[in-house]
Amino acid sequence: MEQKDRALADDLRDHIKALTERRAFGLNFERHTPETVELPGRPIRKGDKVRFLAPRGQGPKAVDQRLWRVLSISRTDDGRVASLARRVSPDSDEVETTSRACGDLIVVAEFRDPIYPGLVSTGKIERGGDKPFHTVINSENFHALQTLLYTHEGKIDAIYIDPPYNTGARDWKYNNDYVDGEDIYRHSKWLAFVERRLKLAKRLLKPHDSVLIVTIDEKEYLRLGLLLEQTFPEADIQMVSSVINRAGSSRAGRFARVDEYVFYVFIGDGRISPWVSTMLDDATDEGTSKPKTMPTVWFTAMRRGTASAERRARPALFYPVILNRESGALVRVGDPIPKDAPQSEVVLEPGTVAVWPIASDGREQTWRFSATKMREYFAAGTARLGKRDPETGLRPITYLQPGTLANITNGTFVVTGRSLEGSLELALADGAKKVVTPRSVWSQTSHFARDHGSHLIKSLLGEKRFDFPKSLYAVEDSLRFIVADKPDAVILDFFAGSGTTAHAVMRLNEQDSGRRQSISVTNNEVGAEEQASLRARGLRPGDADWEALGICDYVTKPRIRAAVTGLTPSGEPVKGDYKFTSEFPMADGFEENVEFFTMTYEAPRSVAHHRSFEAVAPILWLRGGAEGTRIDKATDDFAVADTYGVLFDLDASHAFLDALAAAERVRVAFIVTDDDRAFQMVCSELPPHVEPVRLYESYLTNFKINTGRE
Repeated sequence: MEQKDRALADDLRDHIKALTERRAFGLNFERHTPETVELPGRPIRKGDKVRFLAPRGQGPKAVDQRLWRVLSISRTDDGRVASLARRVSPDSDEVETTSRACGDLIVVAEFRDPIYPGLVSTGKIERGGDKPFHTVINSENFHALQTLLYTHEGKIDAIYIDPPYNTGARDWKYNNDYVDGEDIYRHSKWLAFVERRLKLAKRLLKPHDSVLIVTIDEKEYLRLGLLLEQTFPEADIQMVSSVINRAGSSRAGRFARVDEYVFYVFIGDGRISPWVSTMLDDATDEGTSKPKTMPTVWFTAMRRGTASAERRARPALFYPVILNRESGALVRVGDPIPKDAPQSEVVLEPGTVAVWPIASDGREQTWRFSATKMREYFAAGTARLGKRDPETGLRPITYLQPGTLANITNGTFVVTGRSLEGSLELALADGAKKVVTPRSVWSQTSHFARDHGSHLIKSLLGEKRFDFPKSLYAVEDSLRFIVADKPDAVILDFFAGSGTTAHAVMRLNEQDSGRRQSISVTNNEVGAEEQASLRARGLRPGDADWEALGICDYVTKPRIRAAVTGLTPSGEPVKGDYKFTSEFPMADGFEENVEFFTMTYEAPRSVAHHRSFEAVAPILWLRGGAEGTRIDKATDDFAVADTYGVLFDLDASHAFLDALAAAERVRVAFIVTDDDRAFQMVCSELPPHVEPVRLYESYLTNFKINTGRE
């Protein structure tokens, strides 16, 4: 067929592909052509794809929106001029040509157009001593996520995102056009947009212990729930209803909406930690913003009940706990049995029964710990047996979670004795706050978006600059439940908006002296209303006055700077106090470090000529933990920073290895070579705690993204 009629063969191939990609069950939607991304301010180069900018004062629809290829660039008395070409139609070989001033063009990146990303620092704040840096990246988030795969794949503890709600208002774009309520493909475009990013997010999260949090309202929550189930089939998913405005949003003939929804996707051993509030009602003492004291602590189930906790995946965690059939007393903890062995192969002492990690539907699952660890828990009294089943003689097994053990160590709980079987008995220490499991409905005054979102940002910036931000305390609580016991957690938000997530992470660090890091990705998009007024002034994307009003430069960066320093952009102390869990003047700021970056799109020519180390230097620093000093320039031999080193010349490998051995905090070694054997030789000599990473000599080829393989 292909030899006789190539066009027909291609058409049939496309139809077959479309049919095979359809789902028989689950969420079906059009996976639209991936987004193109406009790159305002990016210099025009030969080979670029570009689009015409509208004449000043006019909207983008005033010009042809098709793409052109830059054939060459010449210089004239009036500036740089690009010679352009494009096919008249996709099915035609006829080529149309024209020319345009480079100032009237904007570069466009399409899906599968190879991109060589770099990062350039646009400022930093250092008030946190040796603490790791929070990072803010101004970038299209799909490209940023692809780049973060190099630095953080499988390393993120938590992701919190607040994607566009797809309300039908002009709140988000697809392929550079606003998606409004009249677009018949509005829902499928939104799903395609979100799905591509969730697939990358899944690779960034720790597969053994992490949590994804996604907020949404009633417009897309049903579709989002199905999309999350399809993208994370092995995870446990729970939805929380969170009241954000008790006054309600009135709608004619309908209930007034007071809440939005928060999806929690628990991956591996990801779980919540108890806190001082059920979240069902205000967790404050009358007339104050201090938390109430709440009821007591309890032991937690020892059997792992997640979908990923199957025996076949972790056979070493499948073993019997032997009990006396009559009394229920612990006899011993058995050893794991071979992967394919039946339970009946275990020889039991007379008068005993075996407790196995079996689900209610009969599936063989696993215990949370090894048999050795289980024995240690019973000996320490931190595991206990529950109520005996009179028919089977079996008893459930529970244990004290790490957070509870930490509360024993820090004095929140005191050990008052042991039960007859040896398990610890606990009581709340005098003056300590009791903890409970939060419920799935939250009704907290602290979560009101107006009072603790827009008003708070106005206090930080001295004026209103952002509509509809989240309550700082709502995001803080959402994260607290999953990172309270992880003081070194890395938290990512790739729909960062005004920077509330980074602000909330700083609040959590302040409360327990944590060293958590946030990575915030936001773009510099200008709001729809602002765009209209800017165009009326003759401005357009790429102009300095236009970009100055983009969300990253106008809101995110100054908001985070004000939060850390305690000073408004005008240099005045921020007025007001933080409330609820931790109360102190906002003017005190935070002891934190933050650096701001903008993603750059490097030229292939500089890649080929090895001139791009400065562009990738921040990426290496991020992979090294975003901590301490950075190697910003290539050297003739090697360089070692606080947490990583770079070997530029293999002839200096011995000196490099000596320097790494003397640097206790170094955790990553980048080795620049195109020689496989030489790379392996250096790796074999590295200290065991140092991760080797190969860098090809054409630096940016290491970070090539947008190839369709991510």
